[in-house]
Amino acid sequence: MQLTTEEENSMNGRYGSSLATAYKILVAIGEATEAERLVDIQWAHLSGVNYNTIGDAGTSFLENFSREARVRVKTTINPMGYDRTLANKLSQNFLTKQTSIVDSYERMGVTTSFSCIPYELFSVPKKTSVSFAESNAAIFSNSMLNLLTNKESALSALASSVTGKAPFSGLRVAEQRQANISIRPTFRPKTELDWGLLGYFAGKMVGEDCINFEGIDQPDILSAKSLSAAMGTSGSCGMFTVGQKNGKQLIRYEPSNAMSVKDELNTSEDGDLIILGSPQLGMNDLSYLAGLLEGKKLSKDCMIFCAREVHRIASSRGIVNRLEKSGCRFFCDSCSCFTPLVDKKETDSAITNSVKAAYYLNRFNRVKVCLKNLKTIVDEFSA
Repeated sequence: MQLTTEEENSMNGRYGSSLATAYKILVAIGEATEAERLVDIQWAHLSGVNYNTIGDAGTSFLENFSREARVRVKTTINPMGYDRTLANKLSQNFLTKQTSIVDSYERMGVTTSFSCIPYELFSVPKKTSVSFAESNAAIFSNSMLNLLTNKESALSALASSVTGKAPFSGLRVAEQRQANISIRPTFRPKTELDWGLLGYFAGKMVGEDCINFEGIDQPDILSAKSLSAAMGTSGSCGMFTVGQKNGKQLIRYEPSNAMSVKDELNTSEDGDLIILGSPQLGMNDLSYLAGLLEGKKLSKDCMIFCAREVHRIASSRGIVNRLEKSGCRFFCDSCSCFTPLVDKKETDSAITNSVKAAYYLNRFNRVKVCLKNLKTIVDEFSA
């Protein structure tokens, strides 16, 4: 790779060991992906915030790294493991380690957004390079917002946040943003769950950077969120296009494929509670849910995961009060994935409309999952 003098000096430790570590990470990635140089980025979004995802080793690394490292670009972060404003039964070890992680990020100067949908919370720049580690955010931003990012790891996005740089490779290169493989559904996805099942199938089938969908309309925001989150869960693909003609390889997506995906993730016919928010719910989601629940009361406990800023806006518009009257409980700054708030000891099965949540609830929380779209959930479990 060709580095500038400043980049060379930074990597050689002239400006501190943390910055040197960050540059070494980026250069190693750049060499592995055949990048010729590093490019400037305007925004980094970090994962590795929940203690359950990074553990003791990651917590210790952040403590040491943050002693001298400071972010150089706008940097936002993913949800943590719980809502600090609510009483909880979590272990003291979890609380101590989660607090340490948050302290480390605050020390570096990040914006403590605690959200996996930064594209709904912040102004989005025009076509430019960013570094997003959250998979749904990377795929959504590449595909819907014309931003340029690879599907970053926790370490690569962290390195980009303190250097303001990223390797010029992968989906930052125009040629890589052209799909070689198309998937053509033989039926039209209608609900957010339909789009999630399609995304999960696509992620498993295609290992390339970009995939194209033929024969369907451009998804709206809610559908694109479900599609992006599911794609990011099942595979490494970091972008989708719609309607491009590439003529190289076509994969048909049949109702039987959708049923196969659902059979893999749907491990229960009912649930003890309803879990919504993977990705976290934004204002569009909450408005839609409030409309579905107007004048109704849920028969099961319902956990809603959202960013605190979304909760603030929704509260000011009366949406939080309406949903709480319908039986919903809000958990801010956290997410249904990897959360210790959903425990196998207390919850045998859960109902959700999220393919991503279903995947992680099954595998991490060891909680069985009943998959249904949101309208069906409201229709079946409210009166």
